[in-house]
Amino acid sequence: MKTIKYLIAAAVCVAVNYAQAKPADVKTAVNAVFKAYLEIKNALAADNSKAANDAAKNFTAALKNVSADQMDGKQKEAWQKYAEKLRYDGDHISESSEIAHQREHFGSLSANMYAVLKAFKNNDVTLYQQYCPMAKKTWLSESSAIKNPYLGKEMPECGVTREAFKASK
Repeated sequence: MKTIKYLIAAAVCVAVNYAQAKPADVKTAVNAVFKAYLEIKNALAADNSKAANDAAKNFTAALKNVSADQMDGKQKEAWQKYAEKLRYDGDHISESSEIAHQREHFGSLSANMYAVLKAFKNNDVTLYQQYCPMAKKTWLSESSAIKNPYLGKEMPECGVTREAFKASK
């Protein structure tokens, strides 16, 4: 009987602590989205459709962890405008096995991620906006070296860096 009381008390303590746990702060949550986006970009640059599927699943999961409650007005406005678009493209990339289709959705995903990056300005690492003149599309990269996600191994270095976003402090 005494053991049961202790188990119930322990379960209540765990439940209370779990309920009081704060959600990830906005910066942490949004940077997890950026990290997952970069995994998609790197998979497409390596012509790896399966890895792009997996990274896109991580991306859409990371989106669910972003809470607008802690955002300022500009961030909240941007998040409300782009969150559904990001999820839509992430879902398509995760569900498709055709790399051409994944790259098509990656184009709009990249444009929307750029808008979110500009609105939030709280990236943990320096990010670069890069452009492929052959595909006429942009993407974000964690490296200034070009690794083209639209042309992959066919033309891995096709592109230029247009803009750099220094890591926030």
